[in-house]
Amino acid sequence: MAIRTFSSLVRATLHQTPKAPTFRFISTLPHDPPPPELVNEISRVLSDHRNPKDDLEHTLTVYSPRLSSNLIEQVLKRCKNLGFPAHRFFLWARRVPGFEPSSESYHILVEILGSSKQFALLWDFLIEAREYNYFEISPKVFWIVFRAYSRANLPSEAIRAFNRMVEFGIKPCVDDLDQLLHSLCDRKHVEHAQEVFDKAKHGFGFEPSAKTYSILVRGWARVRDASGARKVFDEMLERNCEVDLLAYNALLDALCKSGDVDGAYKMFQEMGKLGLEPDAYSYAVFIHAYCDADDVHSAYKVLDRMKRYELVPNVYTYNHIIKTLCNKEKVDDAYLMLDEMIQRGADPDTWTYNSIMAYHCDHCEVNRATNLISRMDRTKYLPDRHTYNMVLKLLIRIGRFDRATEMWEGMSERKFYPAVATYTVMIHGLVRKKGKLEEACRYFEMMIDDGIPPYSTTVEMLRNRLVGWGQMDVVDVLAGKMERSSSCKVREMAVEMRGKRRRMGRRSEGSEDDDSDLERVNLRETYE
Repeated sequence: MAIRTFSSLVRATLHQTPKAPTFRFISTLPHDPPPPELVNEISRVLSDHRNPKDDLEHTLTVYSPRLSSNLIEQVLKRCKNLGFPAHRFFLWARRVPGFEPSSESYHILVEILGSSKQFALLWDFLIEAREYNYFEISPKVFWIVFRAYSRANLPSEAIRAFNRMVEFGIKPCVDDLDQLLHSLCDRKHVEHAQEVFDKAKHGFGFEPSAKTYSILVRGWARVRDASGARKVFDEMLERNCEVDLLAYNALLDALCKSGDVDGAYKMFQEMGKLGLEPDAYSYAVFIHAYCDADDVHSAYKVLDRMKRYELVPNVYTYNHIIKTLCNKEKVDDAYLMLDEMIQRGADPDTWTYNSIMAYHCDHCEVNRATNLISRMDRTKYLPDRHTYNMVLKLLIRIGRFDRATEMWEGMSERKFYPAVATYTVMIHGLVRKKGKLEEACRYFEMMIDDGIPPYSTTVEMLRNRLVGWGQMDVVDVLAGKMERSSSCKVREMAVEMRGKRRRMGRRSEGSEDDDSDLERVNLRETYE
């Protein structure tokens, strides 16, 4: 993607009106995949109409003839972080004469409302669906609700949702209890999970299965509480519940994570005496424990033993070893491990490459970093935002601006389109470099043109640097461009470019609008 000339920024007219979404007449049959450009257009409309006062429904009218179930699903998946606009879009689509959303789209919307913490809207939606029979409210819908409340650190509400299943004509069973326990334990709400488990046994007459106990044991393992895990495991034995490999693996995990590797090894030997043959996970537990202790030698010994039994670790286990090797400055061994996992059929993922990439970037190894990207190009796992952010930060830090530009322009060829974090890496990095303020403004202009709201810290940093160099005319041009943006969020932030503070909460690098929790961590690493 070529960089626009800086003169175009200065010549920007103050009376330019926002562009209407482009409209292409492409037929969309109910079961055909929707055109990607159509999904992009509608997603952009939702992003630009986040304010409840925006007339989203009127803007969407032009798309009515092209609605399909697939289109609704794809747009909802693309806009999973836009809870309120996504809900309005779905309600609008449902009111279009002759169109009926699929059951899958209802499930996607429930997940969106839950992940965006719009719980009041979620329950109103479910109650309305129950009253008007829009779609079948199955136990799987409540499983989504359990996960949403657990992720939001509202374990009591997750339990309350479990108790409300009967209001929707669903009698909870052991599978539903397992899903609730798993959701709670996955977010480390293990004490709440234990409490609801105890009540379910005595108050509701549930007969827990081996899977139920294993979920709890694994939950105690997540919080590194071996005594809690052992207590649940012992109860499992007392109730004559069949203790399977899953339960033993969960206990091994709990013992290793709490630091009792010797106790875990004794339990491992006991499994063999009981006729339980360890699987790849049984061994992987020890590999993770040794890697956490920086004991690569012991991890290799376990890996060699797995080879003798023709057991192949999963990609997560290999990634842990590779990351440990990189942390111990053994990047050549990490490459050998990468080759081994490919040879043994464990396909590397983007995180595998990013672990090695982080080493190259930390050690300013430009050629090896770019060679690794070339190697990724030959696989099905292309560079992601973390890959690009690391490499771009490195190239700007060492002054290889030509390579940074080349890397940026190659993104679109790999079907990667930068979001706010990647733009921020470029702008912040260039602002700090002598003579690169003009280029930083170009990237800021590109971000605004793409309708991507910048971070408040970015606006403040760029404005302060421009004011310091006496370029108030450029500040005015940038602010004007923001005021004419099709994105209401960008328009709201124009006051910050003019040096005023918004009344609304300021968007920062730690705001909830970021792509993910992982993205926020990546940005902090970039600027700390």
